[in-house]
This record gives sequence, structure tokens and C-alpha cells, in this order.
Amino acid sequence: MSINIQAKRDVSFLFPSLGSGAASVAGSSFLSDYASIKNGSYAKLMKAYYSETANDSVKSAAGKSVSNRAGAKKTSEETKAYTKVQTASDALKESADALLDKSLFKKKDITTTDEDGNKTTVKDYDTDSIYKAVNSFVKDYNSVINAMDGTKDDTLERRVDYMNSQSSRNKKNLEAVGISINKDGTLAIDKDTFMKSDMTRVKSLFGENGSYGYQVSAQASLINYAADHAANRGSSYTTKGSYASGFKNGNLFNSYF
Repeated sequence: MSINIQAKRDVSFLFPSLGSGAASVAGSSFLSDYASIKNGSYAKLMKAYYSETANDSVKSAAGKSVSNRAGAKKTSEETKAYTKVQTASDALKESADALLDKSLFKKKDITTTDEDGNKTTVKDYDTDSIYKAVNSFVKDYNSVINAMDGTKDDTLERRVDYMNSQSSRNKKNLEAVGISINKDGTLAIDKDTFMKSDMTRVKSLFGENGSYGYQVSAQASLINYAADHAANRGSSYTTKGSYASGFKNGNLFNSYF
């Protein structure tokens, strides 16, 4: 049994809402309007319309329209803020993933020396290395929270709020190993309490699939994606009628015109 797939020779299949077949698309004003934008004639028409011959009311309306569109664009400061969130969330994911490394919680030969100089070697957790890894996690977690200043994206805020809710749900377990939650959502770690904690409890919090640390790692990825999307969101078209670089999916259509 053979399957014959015929190549599409028109672009009507890209716009199914306008009807089936090239004739339906060609019969509409959609492509002609797009063509006028693409070849620049639409821009010339608008410039002429809003030239010195336009009356004051038209100029005023046009000016307000331009101002509103300009206001919708991201400022450089906003872009920097989203980039800062991306950098911080990247670091958080790395530190969270480092805690998922099985070798970190594998018992090793730990040698200690008492006051008399006597050395004792036992199989135990390397608490110093584990503390450094958890401390890095806390710092990177706080960097994400602090980087949110200057951002105004609902999706991004929801992602960070969800990450904070995960911390709240694990509050008692975190406090048991010396990690507390501040009023602003950031974390604080007490080294002395942590070093005296049961490392199996720390492992269950950070070093296992489905653990608190695992969930934060996944959320860090979603925060990074949301920040990237917010930073690159822009107007759909350029003045030449092609899709703007921030509207990445639009590049598919440009190749057909």
C-alpha cells in the first residue's frame, strides 16, 4: 500500500480560517492588505494621511495612538530585569541539580582528629560538602526572588509564587535542618544547626527524585522560560510588514511571501 502526498503549492493551508483553497484566500482582502504592508505602500499612505494637511483632531488621535503603542514596548530597564531573572534561575537550577547528584550523599571515609592528635576514620556523610551545596542553593534561590524587582509579567510572577509555595509546604522539614523562610520569601540557613542535622533528612529534602529540591529545579526551568518569553515579547510586525524578531513563530510565514 503506497501513500501519495502532494506538496502544497499555495499558502492557503496556512490560513484555514479564511476558507479552503487558494481561490478563497485570493478572493479575500487579507493578502492584498499584507502586500501593501510588505511593499511599503501602506506606510507611505499613512505618512501622507497624517502629514501637515491633516487637521488637528486627526493629528491628536494619531499622536495618542503612537504614544500608546510606544508605552506597550519594553523599556531597556525591564529587559535588563528579565535577563537578571534568567541568569538567576539558571544558577538556581544548576545548584538544585547539583544536590541531586547521588555521589554527594554517598557515605565516604571521614577522618577526624581529636584534641590529643588521635585520628579516627569512619564511614559517614561529607557534611562540609553537603552544606556548601545547600548554601549555594539558598543563595541562588534568594537571587531569583530579589531579581523579580522591576518585572511586570503575570506568568513569571505565578511561577515564582508557586516556587515560594513549595518552600512553605516544606517549612517544617526545612527548619529541621536549619533553613528558615523570611517574610520576603527568601531563605536563610544556620550553619551550626545544619551541620548537626540528620543528613538523611537533608537527602530526602534535596537529593531524591520528587523531593523539594527536585521540584525547585523544575520550577527554575519554568521561571527561566517565562522570563525569556516576557523579555522577547514584542509587537508582531515591523514597518516593512515582516514579523518582528521577538515574535519567533512568525518567521515561518515570512518565507512564503
